[in-house]
Amino acid sequence: MIQSKIKELIAKEVEAIQNIPIDGIIQEAVALIKEQVHNKNGKVVISGMGKAGQIGLNIGTTLSSTGTPAVFMHPSEAQHGDLGMVQANDVLLLISNSGKTREIIELEHLAKRLYPNIKIIGLTGNPDGPLAQFSDICLSTGNPKEICPLDLTPTTSTTVMSVVGDILVVLMMEEIGFSKEEYSKRHHSGYLGDMARKK
Repeated sequence: MIQSKIKELIAKEVEAIQNIPIDGIIQEAVALIKEQVHNKNGKVVISGMGKAGQIGLNIGTTLSSTGTPAVFMHPSEAQHGDLGMVQANDVLLLISNSGKTREIIELEHLAKRLYPNIKIIGLTGNPDGPLAQFSDICLSTGNPKEICPLDLTPTTSTTVMSVVGDILVVLMMEEIGFSKEEYSKRHHSGYLGDMARKK
């Protein structure tokens, strides 16, 4: 009984991944990040609340470790001074499944007040929400139904966010020609560092 239930849950998560829109928009995001970060010496500033923020932190550290400088900025802390880490040539990657998280909406307003022309990439399950509307580029997750029995707890939504983040990282690595040698320079210690230095 439990095995069949587990298989059913896995199948739903797999289906959600397979239904992520493949619409070419992520290539636009890659081009924008390359322009702002690698051509104009900016960075990716990622922000999200709650579980979306945890996914954002992972995307940020993975981008940084693969040659694209990125930082995570908590949207609430941004209102208490952390907004100062944002610079004119940065690109904001704002994450909200609902596309209407209050702190993310407020962050857009505050960032635009600081730098009116700052570029924004949205990652959301709601292509009609405020986040999608004010983003220069909007990445859609396909808005899958949560496997949570209450349809409330972020489960499937965070899975697809993570997958979109992985795709973004891999495409950026290919775009900038990120090499194993460069990887090793960013991974001095641990298993990955050892593997990266092996010929």
